[in-house]
Amino acid sequence: MKLYWKLFCSMVIVTVLACSVGGYYLIDVQLRNSVEREAASLYEINDLLRYALHRELGAMPVSLADLVRRAEKVEVTTGGSTVSFRLSDREGTRQGGKGTLPVQSAPLVSQLGEEQRGWMLQQVEERTYLHTASALQLIEGTLYLENCRDVSDLFADRAEQYRNFFTFMLALVVGVALVSLLVSYLLFRPLGRLSSATRRLAEGALAERVRVDSDDELGRLSQDFNTMAERIEAQVQALTDAAQRQEEFIGSFAHELKTPLTSIIGYGDLLRSRPMTPEQVRESAGYIFREGQRLEALSRKMLELIVLDRRDFPLREVDMPEFLNLVGRTLGPALEEQGIRLTVQAQPGRVPLEPDLMETVCLNLLDNARKAMEGGGTVCLEGTVQEEGYRIRVSDNGKGIPPGELARVTEPFYMVDKSRARAQGGAGLGLALCQRIVSLHGGSLTLESVWGEGTTVTIDLRGGAQA
Repeated sequence: MKLYWKLFCSMVIVTVLACSVGGYYLIDVQLRNSVEREAASLYEINDLLRYALHRELGAMPVSLADLVRRAEKVEVTTGGSTVSFRLSDREGTRQGGKGTLPVQSAPLVSQLGEEQRGWMLQQVEERTYLHTASALQLIEGTLYLENCRDVSDLFADRAEQYRNFFTFMLALVVGVALVSLLVSYLLFRPLGRLSSATRRLAEGALAERVRVDSDDELGRLSQDFNTMAERIEAQVQALTDAAQRQEEFIGSFAHELKTPLTSIIGYGDLLRSRPMTPEQVRESAGYIFREGQRLEALSRKMLELIVLDRRDFPLREVDMPEFLNLVGRTLGPALEEQGIRLTVQAQPGRVPLEPDLMETVCLNLLDNARKAMEGGGTVCLEGTVQEEGYRIRVSDNGKGIPPGELARVTEPFYMVDKSRARAQGGAGLGLALCQRIVSLHGGSLTLESVWGEGTTVTIDLRGGAQA
């Protein structure tokens, strides 16, 4: 049984039991008090009869015959009628009296002592009588003076009260049931909402909350649920973000791993396939060694940047012409292999950078330009001094970006040409990572593209100074 119905039934049952026991107890107490008042009244009449007999007989002890003879002359009137009485012995045998009593003597007088009086109720032919008796001392022994009264009306009144009380109880039960339904509904409505919210939360609706309508225990329980749901949502969101950062790290690292490897493979292929002077060999080996070192440092910095969400990388001033020319030479063999001509033009200036991360940005942009070209083309890497900093621009005459896609290319995992990007090993993380790194430097990254004509990516860095 649901708690709602348990509360409803409990309220009805407790109310019915309490009112029934109390009502029937009060009715019975009222009857008992009424009977005791009637008994007191009969005792008074019995005392009047005793007084009348003593006055008739005098103070001296008399015999049984005298008492019986004189008793017939005693007359006591109450309420306009003469009181009937009876004189009986210990066995309940009538010895005298006046009038007729419908009750039997033996049940009462057999319980009385020689100097006692008492009363009892007797049922005679569907009528109820209150029977009283008191002891009289004679020469021959003890007689009992008895009188009685019909108290059937008292029991009839009690039966009527029972019927009225039963009718009242039926109405009370209906009223209590309606009130209990309303109270149970009002009490358990918050619990119902809380239960529904709990089920929806378990199904994955982490934003689910319950309305708090009161400040009682149920209201505080609802508030505690909301607090718990908020914490669960925050924890799940934190886990989701962590998992997304890990996925982004894996994709970004795999993406960034390709650029140094491209340079290493390109220079390794030069060493393997062409006769070179000792100076050219040292230069190619130097690029291979440098890219290996950069790859090692890049793995650690990418982990800190993406997984640990670090934002306080130390910056150092870098000579921009030297930096940009080094970037161009790093990707030179790969561009030359595809028939792409790279031009590097850089104005003198020094900018605070994290070199490994900013080199990753420039190499990403150059690599994207390489992928956008089929059958050769031209890529230009420029560096110019601005009033508030330094500008790096990468432009190409490749296929460009469709107008509807331009606003989304910096979203993580978004790729304009998915089939070509996957064929070339792309994961759609290059530009998103570039924008993140540029933001860490306090700069901005903007894209301009004309479909079929080419793309220009501009990076504006603050804090540059002319050398």
